[in-house]
Amino acid sequence: MDVPPRMPFGPDRSAERVARPRRALRAGVAQVVAAGVGLALGLTLPAIDGGYQVTAERAVDVLKVAGVGVLSVATLFFSLLFLVVQWAAGNFSHRLVLFRDDPSVWRVFALVVGVLVFSVTATLAVGSDRTTSVAVPVTALVLSAAALVLVRRLLLDALRSIQLANVLADVRERGRTVLRSLFLPANGTGGAGGGGAPGERLPAVTSAVAWAAGSALVAQVDVVRLARTAARAEAVVVLTVPVGAPVYPGDVVAEIRGGSAPAAQALTAEVLEAVVPGTERVFHQDPALAFRLLSDIGLRALSPAINDPATAVQVLDAVEDLLRMVAGTELGARSVADGAGAVRVVLALPSWEELLRVGFDDLCRAASDAPMVLARARELLVRVREVALEERRPALEERLVWVEREFAGRHPAFLWGAAGR
Repeated sequence: MDVPPRMPFGPDRSAERVARPRRALRAGVAQVVAAGVGLALGLTLPAIDGGYQVTAERAVDVLKVAGVGVLSVATLFFSLLFLVVQWAAGNFSHRLVLFRDDPSVWRVFALVVGVLVFSVTATLAVGSDRTTSVAVPVTALVLSAAALVLVRRLLLDALRSIQLANVLADVRERGRTVLRSLFLPANGTGGAGGGGAPGERLPAVTSAVAWAAGSALVAQVDVVRLARTAARAEAVVVLTVPVGAPVYPGDVVAEIRGGSAPAAQALTAEVLEAVVPGTERVFHQDPALAFRLLSDIGLRALSPAINDPATAVQVLDAVEDLLRMVAGTELGARSVADGAGAVRVVLALPSWEELLRVGFDDLCRAASDAPMVLARARELLVRVREVALEERRPALEERLVWVEREFAGRHPAFLWGAAGR
């Protein structure tokens, strides 16, 4: 097996941005930190003796209003969040969870937790005192105002997330981020991220790593951890299952190449720990997910129950943007090197044919009775062919022949030209 092109590490360390293993862990840490800060403030501020003092009764009233008010608003908002997620799933795609997974959602929740902890702790700390520092009610008001401002921002984001144009723009931008991190150099131009020497090959297979847990999706891979452990074992870990694919007990998820047999056996447990299972696909390391979501939205729009070909045309606009972005660069597997420049991890990533199949083929075949969508599909193929590498063009031309044949057979009276909007 030849050494694949290197993942395009640049000055912005773009490849590391998709190597984060667990977002849920960061969400839990943020909430714990917010609760700890609220507890510390609630114990510290009432103990201040100097400065301006207010009556304890009024301070407690402010704390109660702040705590109950923020809790009520947050409860209303998260009820709205549930409805927004449900609406988006029913109208766009059941896999569309952009708003639910937005970091600002759990950050706002963490701030609400902090306000509640501070209000309760400060109320208890004031106790039966006659006066307390003015910093107590002022802090409660400031924290409450900050929480309400962030809740309002989330409310506006929730309204944006049920508008088609904004959803397509968000999916396209997240797709561009992942594609840029995995395939494109830091300057954003075409070409590979740099490979090994010509003819350089990976070591022979030492052992295979079989999936030992229950059936799941490969949600993410902790690439940094995997590269470090492989370097210590002087081996190369070749992942055979791409991010976003299902795995079942006994499936081979990786090959360990090189290194001694004892080191490879010890590395097996590290590989299984670095492959993070999940119940649904996430964007961080999955370049095909944006294509899948766009195709889902277009297919739903073309279903007999909805019959909205104009939405499918908008979807193809976004698909073309993503295809043009990678049409001139190498796709497929990518390698990750250690600090000494030796390849340590090989990631399984989609090829050009796979991206076309996921993002274009299903949608195009479902558009046989929608001439405006077929016209836009033809325009997409022609324009992407102009910027694609030479070896990519046969796949585009094959699909172009199919589209023109389908168009001529079903819609001979429809003139070729700009797609309808």
